[in-house]
Amino acid sequence: MANILIADDHPVVLLGIKTYLEQKGYNVAATCDNGIEAYNQILAKQPSIALLDISMPGMTGLEILKKLSETKSRTKVVLITLQNELSVFNYAKQLGVRGFLLKEFAMNEMEKCLEEVQNGNIYFSEQLNDSLHHNAGSIEPAGLESLTFSEKKILQLISEQKSSKEIASILFISEKTVETHRSHIMKKLDIPSGKNALLKWAIENGK
Repeated sequence: MANILIADDHPVVLLGIKTYLEQKGYNVAATCDNGIEAYNQILAKQPSIALLDISMPGMTGLEILKKLSETKSRTKVVLITLQNELSVFNYAKQLGVRGFLLKEFAMNEMEKCLEEVQNGNIYFSEQLNDSLHHNAGSIEPAGLESLTFSEKKILQLISEQKSSKEIASILFISEKTVETHRSHIMKKLDIPSGKNALLKWAIENGK
């Protein structure tokens, strides 16, 4: 059986996945509750597969995947996410992700996913594919395609009515950087300046 590293910042989820995999006979090489620890443990222990939550403090699953891709690591990455956004999915594919599971259905599909990945295949959740096909058919507001991944993430957090201070804390960047991104987003989306203009746009457009 493969050696597997698990990283998730929710203790209950982390324990649940660990217990499930051990019952299936897998060796859990390490469990981590933040991205920095996960990345360091991957470098130290070289697990066959890393199961990574896409949103974690320190480093996100995508950031870890990018670093491993750049160093041509032999560890295969499976991302577990609450998101079903096409841009996130496509970005992960470009970085060489080997599996992509929606957290809601992860336990039901995890064994099949790991088997496929161990056999050198790529596994994407069927539910995820359905969601992406549905989302792909919807029309995005003009200008969104010009935003970077970071800008889209910040726009999403703005739509959730997070303040610049909260966004900075979540993404581990400075408030000044957040404000710079906000300015770039408004310019790219051609949003007129005004009180809470970006927040209103984000909420109205469902981002």
